[in-house]
Formats: sequence, C-alpha cells, structure tokens
Amino acid sequence: MSGAGPGVPSACFAVTVADLVAEQAWAAPDAVAIEEGARSWTYRELDDRVARLAGVLVAWGVRRGDRVAVLAENRHEYLELELAAGRLGAITACLNWRLVTDELAHCIGLVEPVLILVSARFGALLASVDHGVGPVVVLGEDLEARIAVAEPVGIGATGPVDPEAGLTILYTSGTTGLPKGALISHRAMIARAGLFATITGATADDAFVAWAPMFHMASTDQSLITLMLGGRVVVCDGLDLDTIVGALARHRLSWLVAMPGMIDPLLAALADGSAVRGIKLVGAMADLVPRWQIAELTRLLDCPYANTFGSTESGMAPASGNRLPVGEAPVSLTKRQNPLCLVRLVDPDDQDVPDGSPGELAFRGPTLFSGYWAAPEANAEDFRGGWFHTGDSFRRNPDGTLDFVDRVKYMIKSGGENVYPAEIERFLLADPRVADAVVVRRPDERWGEVPVAVVARVEGAELSAEDLLCVLRGQLAGYKVPKDVRFVAETDLPRSTTGKIQRHEVERWVVVRGPA
Repeated sequence: MSGAGPGVPSACFAVTVADLVAEQAWAAPDAVAIEEGARSWTYRELDDRVARLAGVLVAWGVRRGDRVAVLAENRHEYLELELAAGRLGAITACLNWRLVTDELAHCIGLVEPVLILVSARFGALLASVDHGVGPVVVLGEDLEARIAVAEPVGIGATGPVDPEAGLTILYTSGTTGLPKGALISHRAMIARAGLFATITGATADDAFVAWAPMFHMASTDQSLITLMLGGRVVVCDGLDLDTIVGALARHRLSWLVAMPGMIDPLLAALADGSAVRGIKLVGAMADLVPRWQIAELTRLLDCPYANTFGSTESGMAPASGNRLPVGEAPVSLTKRQNPLCLVRLVDPDDQDVPDGSPGELAFRGPTLFSGYWAAPEANAEDFRGGWFHTGDSFRRNPDGTLDFVDRVKYMIKSGGENVYPAEIERFLLADPRVADAVVVRRPDERWGEVPVAVVARVEGAELSAEDLLCVLRGQLAGYKVPKDVRFVAETDLPRSTTGKIQRHEVERWVVVRGPA
C-alpha cells in the first residue's frame, strides 16, 4: 500500500460519512439517532437498518459510483438510504418533488440512476415522468420486508470508499433554465460537520429538526452532520408546527433553520409562551427577512439569529460566522467570514479588488462541492483559475467583514428556493403572443423575494396575465410561477447598447410601483 507520508498508509486518512455514523453505534449505541413522530431509532438500530438496506441495494445491483434516486417527503428512510448508498460508494440523487414532470425528467435523465426509491405520496408524480429507469421501489411495507431478511453489509465489506467519492447530488436552479446536479463528496460533508460544530457549538447532546425538504442542503447537510456528531435528528414532514414546537420543548437544539415563508406561522405558534428547553441558534438568510421578525423570533427563543451566507455548493461557508443579538432589529447585516475557507473578491478579469470595492466572491475550502454532474462547461467557467466563483458580489470592509452587494448571476431567492429568470423566460418567450419578456425580483415580506414577469405583447395579440400564468403553471414548479405580470410596450423595455434588456432597470420599475 502506498504511503501518504513516511511509512504512513493512506488508508489511515480514508474516512467517510458512513464510517463516522456507524462509529456512533459503538460509541453510544443506545442514544437516539432519529425520531419521527412517535417512533425512534437508536444508533445501534440505525446501524443495523443501514447495513441491511445496503444489502438490499447490493441485491438490486447497486455498485460503486452508481446513482440511486429518491423522490420522497422527509422520512427516516431518506437518511438511511444516503448512509447505505454511501457505505457502498454509491450516490444518492435527491429529487425535488416540487418540480413539474419535464423538470423532474431532466433531473433523472441527468444522473441516470440505476434505481429509484419513491414514497406512495409521490408515486403518481413519478409515474407521469418518462424516465426509462427501473426498478422503481415504493417505500413502505415491501421495502421493510426486504430489509428484515437482507444480509447486512458491514463497513468496508465491499472495499474502502474514497472520501472524494460522491455522497449526494442536490439539485440547484440553472442560469440557463434547467436544474444542475451539485455533487457533494464525503470529504465535503465531513468538513461541513466540522464547520457546523464550530459555528453552532453543536455536540452529541443536541438535536436538529429536519423540517425543510431533504432535497435541500438545509436538511440533508445538517441531518447527516448531526448523526456524525452523535446527536438526534427529529424528522419532520414539512412545516409541521406541532412537531417543531414540541421538539423545542423536549430537546436542546443546535440550530433551528428559519427562512422566509415559515417565520410568520412559527411566530404565531410560539406566541402563547410555548416552553423552549434550549436552542443555540436560529435563522438563515437574514437579508431576506423583515428586521422586526428577527427581533421577535430571537426574543421568543432567547437565542441569536444566524446571519448566514452559504450555498448548496459551499455549505455554510463562506460567510456564516456572524450573529444578530437577541431581541434586536438589526441595523447592519454585515457578514463575517467563517474559518475553514479562503475568500477572494475579484473583478471580471479575476483580479483582486481593493477593500471597499465590489467584487465577485471566489472560494476555496474543504466544504466545497465536487462540481456539477455532467456539466463540463459550467464547471470550467465556475472553477476557473482554481477558485469556485460563487456568482455573488461582496464588498470587504477595513475590519475584514463582508457586505453583500448583489448577485453577479441574477437570481431570485423565494422562500429558500433559488429561481433563475431564465427558467421562466424560456416559457414566456416560447408563447407566440409574446414579443419579449423579462423576469425580475420583487421584495416580499413573507417569501423574501418573488418573481415578477414584465411582458411585451405581439402587436394585436390578445393576451392577459391569467393566460400566461395558466401556461406557466403547467410547466414550472409553483414557487417559480410569477406572482405578478406587467405588460409594457416593447419599445419601453430599457436596453443596453448591445440590445440586452437591462434587468436592474426593470427591477426598479417593479419595486417602485409595488404589486399591481
């Protein structure tokens, strides 16, 4: 065996997420790993289920490097699948059930899974997709029967798994209109665990409530991280306020993810003085949350708000190190760079900009993803010069803090979901009644931001806002459908000298005029 140093076998450094969670079955076998409704599983029980599920996957022909897709609501099998596939060196592709059939077909075709696991809730959705993949396995009694009699696959039984091997694929919206698959390795997830513990102070005594969809990093990352740390994951089927409030009363939480769209109902649920056992951190995406909500939420929970800036690609890095004080409406949302990463701010020629000048944030660090699946052009562009270019513009202050300026790649963040205008515009422009169209963002108190379409009709065409919205509802996930449609004359659309519509100018119109 080749050495990583003088006489040191490289295998000594080969640790995976699956290894670290399995280790908890030895370190704390009777501690609760996962809680879901009235049921719970200890680390010993979780390890046994993961080993047997890995045996089921082997029997279905899953091998190293294969992709196994899952289309399901939040449930304990989701985490078990990620760990079982990871034990084999296979990759779990986390499908977004909010997508419509064409979008979902693209996501499945992109990664070419050898197997799809689907919950009964989304069986009809999957059946409507022409995916050409088999077999399809429904989560529930049949899978449980197979797990019960399967031959367990122990850690390392199929050979060592490289920490650089893919663990999960999480889908992000594409600048050109189709989702991209971000490949997260074992190495990246382990580094994210170290950063999470550093930022939150999370320990094995803490719990995490996985209420956000597990096809997002907000639940998949933090759930796997919590299991690596030996904590408890409370699996929650969406925004179930009774479960969330109950978890706050019964467990000490490391971090409660709170984002636009869920804070209002959470505040209402906490307003009656519900008991809170203890929580270290709440929040996310402070830039999109009304300041009074930040003050009220931190007051009710008696913990600071996480002034985060991260992404699916980078995890909680690069700038999630700042806290907003309890009970205060923040005046400033300045970010603080967290440890475990390198950051540059660069101009369009990738030259460093001076302090006080805006520049695109370029990133290096062990939490970084391994690139977009089957997207060589996007990877060449975004990883140019050996740095990942985030598409976000910041300004560095003299004290080293960072102020968010804008998105280099125009993007709308609506209720925790990323929406790129191109996703919507390609459908608008395909309508023969539309001469031209542009989609911009508008601030929204509930969702943070929402998409608004500004459309020029073909001369003489009869076209209403509802006509367009009906077309879009059949082709786009609900959160991508514009909340407003404005009609203008084609000659009124502001354009650059090259003829491109000046999106920020249109955005100013929309923001100034407000909802139609």
